[in-house]
Amino acid sequence: MRGNPGAPGAVASFARFVLFGGGVGVASSTAVAGLAGLMPWAVVNALITVASTLLSTELHARFTFGAGHAGWRQHWQSAGSAMVAYVVTSTAVLVLHLVQPSAGVLYEQVVYLAAAGLAGIGRFLVLRLFVFAGGRTRTMEWVMRPVPARETGATVSLSFPVPAL
Repeated sequence: MRGNPGAPGAVASFARFVLFGGGVGVASSTAVAGLAGLMPWAVVNALITVASTLLSTELHARFTFGAGHAGWRQHWQSAGSAMVAYVVTSTAVLVLHLVQPSAGVLYEQVVYLAAAGLAGIGRFLVLRLFVFAGGRTRTMEWVMRPVPARETGATVSLSFPVPAL
């Protein structure tokens, strides 16, 4: 069902992204905090990131962007953006522990959620503009004309798809 003309607009998509992505993010954050005592934080974050990415990609495909079931291509592309989010959240928590070695769970969660929120905005843009763009692309044409002093009559036209917001 890609390219669904009934797919939500940018504002509705973002609201749904925040709802579904935020819900999965809060659940993930809770799971990371609960499991961090059993194994290293980075390992827990990696495991939870994989599970939450699978879930959120499917939710975003169906409800956020109206694209139907997410295929393998969308899952792999979403995983790439999730990997960037993993690096951002892990780096943020690592920096917190370097700056404040005795930071407790509360500070850890604040830093984690803030980093996840920033990474989430980037993920929304990637998912909307590239992963689930479907039929929402338009063509932008650039025309380069010769300089008037060198009248040759030649014109070069470049055309490429541009994702629509």
